[in-house]
Amino acid sequence: MVSIGTAVPAVSCDAYQPDGRIEAISLANYRGRWLVLFFWPLDFTFACATEIRAYSDLSQDFDISGAVVLGASVNSVHAHRAGVRQGLGAVRLPMLGDVSHSLAQHFGVLADSGAAIRATFIIKGRVASVAENDLNVGRSARETLRLLHTQQSSKIAACEGQSGTAPVAD
Repeated sequence: MVSIGTAVPAVSCDAYQPDGRIEAISLANYRGRWLVLFFWPLDFTFACATEIRAYSDLSQDFDISGAVVLGASVNSVHAHRAGVRQGLGAVRLPMLGDVSHSLAQHFGVLADSGAAIRATFIIKGRVASVAENDLNVGRSARETLRLLHTQQSSKIAACEGQSGTAPVAD
């Protein structure tokens, strides 16, 4: 199971890309870079679609922050493509299809139901932040961006601390 300080496993899976291509992605390719990996349970559900949309809408902010955002579920890349075409609309981040469940298992987020729990990992070679929610609780992409900024600052941040504000201590 992946936890704070754990090195990211070199897991590979197919990804539905923003331009419609399907290609294999290995997490090993992102070592040394900031990576935000978020899992959602299943495609075609209301809460999952709102989260995917929120991360996609903030993709430029994550880019400016020097982070790659990858989303993942246990659905196939073909289901991701169908979701984009049937109501989700264009998504500006790769969506990983983890049909083998290997990614969810490596990260310890595979629920007994076979779906992934809602989990978000902020990584730079090693895991710096983990947030997990039960299936019925959505999460905030803005909060993930705030956490990324505070992790990148390497300073102690106060509760609700924002990037550019004075830290508690240096």
